[in-house]
Order: sequence, then structure tokens, then C-alpha cells
Amino acid sequence: MPLTTEDRLAIEQLYARYNHAIDSGKGPEWAACFTPDGVFTSPNGTFTGTEQLAGFGSSLTQRLKVRHWINNLVLDADGDGAKGTCYLVLWQLKEGAPAAPLITAIYVDTLSKAGGDWRFSSRTVNGD
Repeated sequence: MPLTTEDRLAIEQLYARYNHAIDSGKGPEWAACFTPDGVFTSPNGTFTGTEQLAGFGSSLTQRLKVRHWINNLVLDADGDGAKGTCYLVLWQLKEGAPAAPLITAIYVDTLSKAGGDWRFSSRTVNGD
């Protein structure tokens, strides 16, 4: 089934909510961007399910002060769901210094829609 304009806008909002939540250390809000059995895989490890995701989301900003910046979002319908990819620049913030890029990567996403809301089923960070 093709993605509607409403689907695309809702998915873009999901990507933005994800970034705002993780950068603010709001682990439960970040975990809510995933399905209950969602999987996040990054150089930091693999986290599965709401509890593990919320724990990782809460801990990231305790270790680093960062801002996630995404661009070049590509979305494709995939059965009842969607596939997405985008570029990521993770900016490290330091007191009294300009923000500096910490990493660049590509997110590779599988998304599903349940109850009218789009969520990540899986998200993988592919670094360079």
C-alpha cells in the first residue's frame, strides 16, 4: 500500500519526537517511539523492548550532551509498514565551546503503524 501524505507527515514527526526525546534524556518518551518489541542497534549495543529502550534513552545524556541532526529522509512503503533511511550527524555539546560533530551515520529503519500511530519496529545505526 502506498504511503499517504498524512503517513509521511506522521513519520516525519516520529523522527523529530525521537530526536527531541533522546537529546533531552527522556527515555520513556524515546522508547514510546518504538513498538513494544522494538529493536535499536547501534555501536552502543542492541536494546530490545520498552524497558531496555527506556533505560538506554535515559542514560545517553548522562554520559554525553548531544544533539541528533537528521537529513535526507527517504521513505518507502513496505507492505502494511514502511522502510526509512536518513543521514545522522551527532553533535557533541561542550560548555564554552562550539558544537562539534561526534559521528556521522545512516539510520536504517523499519516502521509499522498500529492504532493509527507510526512507530519504529527496528532502527539500526550504520556508522562510517
